[in-house]
Amino acid sequence: MTTAFHDPLKQEIWNTLLALNDCWTTADGNPEDLKNYFHKNMVAITPTGQKRLEGRDACVAGWVGFAKASTIHRWEELEPRIDVFGNAAVVTYYFDMSFTMGGQRIDLGGRDMFFFIKESGRWWAVADQFSPNPG
Repeated sequence: MTTAFHDPLKQEIWNTLLALNDCWTTADGNPEDLKNYFHKNMVAITPTGQKRLEGRDACVAGWVGFAKASTIHRWEELEPRIDVFGNAAVVTYYFDMSFTMGGQRIDLGGRDMFFFIKESGRWWAVADQFSPNPG
């Protein structure tokens, strides 16, 4: 999705989020590269896990597992909102995707919320929670 923010800081954060998602949603992406976007202390709450994922390695492994088990046909970020609080930012958006897993094609819409911090001159994802749209 092409979204332009008038605020250069918000655009920088959005570009980071888009690059992060490209790692695991595009055919030429490499989900292992998420280690370049996930903070070492990242946590994630996913719709399929009972417990949160803790740490960069666990989070990367979760995304890599999904990417290896599926073929993503379409991914789109919709209606992003970015709120910046000094060296921290909350990024929320809706997503629309289509993928094949276990021989079944699945069309799924949902919502995602990332928390970023700026550390060592760059934005790092430190928390993520996502889920499919309700009902």
